[in-house]
Amino acid sequence: MPSKPAKFVWYDLMTPEMKTSADFYARVVGWTIADSGMPGMNYSILKAGGIDVGGMMPPPPGTDGMPPMWNGHIFASDVDASAKKAVRLGGKIKQEATDIPGVGRFAVIADPSGATFILFKPNSSEPRAVVPDGTPGHIGWRELHAGDGKAAWEFYSGMFGWTKDRAMDMGPMGVYQLFAAGGPAIGAMMTKTPDTPVPHWRYYFNVDAIDAAAARVTKAGGKIVQQPMEVPNNQWIIVCTDPQGAEFALLAPKR
Repeated sequence: MPSKPAKFVWYDLMTPEMKTSADFYARVVGWTIADSGMPGMNYSILKAGGIDVGGMMPPPPGTDGMPPMWNGHIFASDVDASAKKAVRLGGKIKQEATDIPGVGRFAVIADPSGATFILFKPNSSEPRAVVPDGTPGHIGWRELHAGDGKAAWEFYSGMFGWTKDRAMDMGPMGVYQLFAAGGPAIGAMMTKTPDTPVPHWRYYFNVDAIDAAAARVTKAGGKIVQQPMEVPNNQWIIVCTDPQGAEFALLAPKR
């Protein structure tokens, strides 16, 4: 396993309607969204309180038919070697390691059940800003809905050095296994339910209060696909889709 657990370092949205999506998330999550200014790239940066949180881009060439989606980027000190390791562990390379001039190197990977993530090594060695847990506009949780939760754990723990935290028996929904990357739990994984179309990662964005956020989602043209639900640590969540159909979730400390 890696000597130091790998962490999520970036998130971005692939969407065919950049302006509509930017307007939606600015209203719902409160992000400030502006063009990155990178030559030859249509890529916007999402900021919360002046801190970069993620990005937004149109579907790249060759991805016709791929639905709008959020992607998580996981740090790799050597993207090429990590991509090969993913294949040895049962994953697939969806896009070979590629350089983004002035930004970094990345590869798109599908885990053994098909859920995708991105290996990423930024050019900059500047440390990311650290904000308190629950800070609005930042990512509060990461959740894998896997084809097989146990097999997924073997893949990701071997791939990134993640360690098990608490496990919760969800009854018919199976085991909800929390995982850590060198500190408190940062996410969880489980076997997807039969009504979940495909294995995928779901990302939770922090907001102040869940009911007010839910109202913003519907008013801005999104849909609530899972109504407000209380979860451990006195938190509340909703699961939504944006106007283009990309799934995301919101997390708040109060209803």
